[in-house]
Amino acid sequence: MSIYDELGVKRVINAMGTYTFLGGSVILPEAVKAMSEAAKAFVNMDELQRRAGEIIAEITGAEAACVTSGAAAGLVLAVAACMTGDDPEKMAKIPYIDFPKNEVILPAMQDNPYVRNLAIPCAKIVKVGSEQGYTLEDIEEAINERTVAIAFIFFTSKRGCDLEALKEVVKIGKKYNVPVIVDAAAELPPFENLRDIVATGADLVIFSGGKDIRGPNDTGFVIGRADLIRAIVAHSSPRHYMGRPMKVSKEDIVGLVVALKHYTREAVEARRRRWEEIAQYFIRELSSEYVKVERVMPDPSKHEYSAQGWPRARLIFNEEALGITAAEINKMLLEGDPPIYVHQKGNEIIINPQCLQDGEEKIIAERIKEILLKKISERRNKPSG
Repeated sequence: MSIYDELGVKRVINAMGTYTFLGGSVILPEAVKAMSEAAKAFVNMDELQRRAGEIIAEITGAEAACVTSGAAAGLVLAVAACMTGDDPEKMAKIPYIDFPKNEVILPAMQDNPYVRNLAIPCAKIVKVGSEQGYTLEDIEEAINERTVAIAFIFFTSKRGCDLEALKEVVKIGKKYNVPVIVDAAAELPPFENLRDIVATGADLVIFSGGKDIRGPNDTGFVIGRADLIRAIVAHSSPRHYMGRPMKVSKEDIVGLVVALKHYTREAVEARRRRWEEIAQYFIRELSSEYVKVERVMPDPSKHEYSAQGWPRARLIFNEEALGITAAEINKMLLEGDPPIYVHQKGNEIIINPQCLQDGEEKIIAERIKEILLKKISERRNKPSG
């Protein structure tokens, strides 16, 4: 009996991706082992955080780094650091701020629910441009004596949110001495993002530790300028400033570092080959006159979003011939045992192999076959007239 059985909670099959509501990812076995060992002893947390930061900085090519309790916490602390530096008097004023500088500029096209975290240290978000796009002039014109940072929400290969756009925004930040904060939480793979984003000169870059890196889901890390990283550390637990409620445990720090050390180009490529095999498996197993199954792969040259787990398998259902919709099939997958989570839109279901455990692709294929065969049989046996 698994711990989830003991607790009376259903395990699910995750064919969606590294979503927090499904637990992020499955922690790398080497990281789990290291976390278990870390739990058996005490350490000085400042020393552990300092050494973890050195290792992460070396891996990413950054000046410095700090482990946080998730990428969202990294956003909060990044803004706080830009507002106060590591000045204890200023740090103690949050949230009772009277700072002349508390505005964070954000391209409106990058706005999303995670942006709210930037405002938690009592910052004001100043959106520029529109949902369709922005110009560099839009950003420059918004900079004033109250500007504390420019936020950039990174989406790999998406126009206005990609590496080339970031390079231009960083130039503006340098010109006006305004830090650029980059949210790249889920932007792995591609593996290159781990070093290339901070190499643009962005002042602070935030990644999640609990997605494709496969560290603990409640970890993240910030990399970038040494002085701003010092300020983030100064704000963080166990000190009583902005980061006090965002405690990261010794076990989590160790687990993240070990997972990141195993996050190599070779390891990422090996997993990608496995995802390719699974996508091809679904094409072989589920293609029929009722279902068209195709491999889905984004084209970065067309500015299609290309981070996270690819390739994927797209199932396009002939709903009229089947007498059942993709939405109904999705509902049946969720109501099964174990529940299966997939992406569904219109007459399509998309299966992401990124988080599938060994053999789960067979369970998914068999479940879909059962649903379709039952429906086809019902239609054939239905009395005419």
